[in-house]
Amino acid sequence: MTENEIGTLVIEAAIDMHRELGPGLLETVYEIVLARELSERGLRVERQVPVPIQYRGIRFEEGFRADLIVEGKVILELKSVERVTPAHKKQVQTYLRLTGCKLGYLLNFGNEVMRTGITRCVNGLDE
Repeated sequence: MTENEIGTLVIEAAIDMHRELGPGLLETVYEIVLARELSERGLRVERQVPVPIQYRGIRFEEGFRADLIVEGKVILELKSVERVTPAHKKQVQTYLRLTGCKLGYLLNFGNEVMRTGITRCVNGLDE
């Protein structure tokens, strides 16, 4: 599957899930349920994946933890906040750069309507 095909399934699953659960739960709840939802749609999902980083030639084994990585290609950063800040968006862009992944989503389940809580981030992805 391409990144965009995976992305379509991610968005559909997030919207379906949000319609049923609504806003205001903890991020971990959305993470667990979304991982299950994506798995049921036939996707390989990893949760809380430690991602090493390189700094000045030194490898740090746990530079950060990705909330979800789907099919080894798409990074999902989940939030449950009133509003997303530019720092949240930069976080996803940095994750993409450090992993070499080309597509990521910042999914804010704190929004009243899920569609307004979706931010798509790319890193050299062919559209």
